[in-house]
Formats: sequence, structure tokens, C-alpha cells
Amino acid sequence: MTSVEAMEQLNVVLAHAWMVRNFLKHAEEIEDDEEMLDVHRTIFDFIRATEPSYQRKDAAEYLHRIRSKLPKLRKAAEFFEREYRRITDHTNYQMAAMSLTGCVSRIDEILGTVV
Repeated sequence: MTSVEAMEQLNVVLAHAWMVRNFLKHAEEIEDDEEMLDVHRTIFDFIRATEPSYQRKDAAEYLHRIRSKLPKLRKAAEFFEREYRRITDHTNYQMAAMSLTGCVSRIDEILGTVV
């Protein structure tokens, strides 16, 4: 896959991550839990870091930003997957954790195909 194709596919994945971020940002259950709040902040930072290069259609810079920020996003997804049950085991949280973990996996897959 070309870097431009990867950028476009990754941007769709980031849209899914943004929805997880939006859910967590407005979740009353975590509003006093700094560690949980860091999850939605990390997603925000990850996505915002890519925006300027996406707007310029600079695929090389976009992929560089994704790669450099991915370890932090992965860590946040792993934390959320591991810890959300201490807040609640509600289906919304189960799905949000699965979705964020899936986003990280898909990002890895797409990055692995770039030539």
C-alpha cells in the first residue's frame, strides 16, 4: 500500500478512535478519575498531532507522527482495557475498550503494509 493510501485508511481508523474519545470525555463515571481521563486526552493528542499533515496531504509526515505517537496510544488502550471494570462493567465501556484496542490493532496492520 502506498503512503497516501495508508494515510487515508488510517484517517478512518482515527475517526473511530475519536468516537471513543468523545464517549469518555462525556462519561460522568470517570470525571473524577485522572487515570481514566488521561485515556481520552491521549486519544485527543494522538489525533490532533496528525491533523496538520493530513490537511497538507503530507503522507510521509502523517505516518511519521502516527508511528511516533502510537506507543502512547497503545499504552492508553491497554490501560483502559485492563481498568475500565473498576469503574463499571457496562456494555458501553466494554465496547469502548474493544473499539480502542481494535483501532490500535488496525493502525498496526495498516502501518505494516506501507511500502
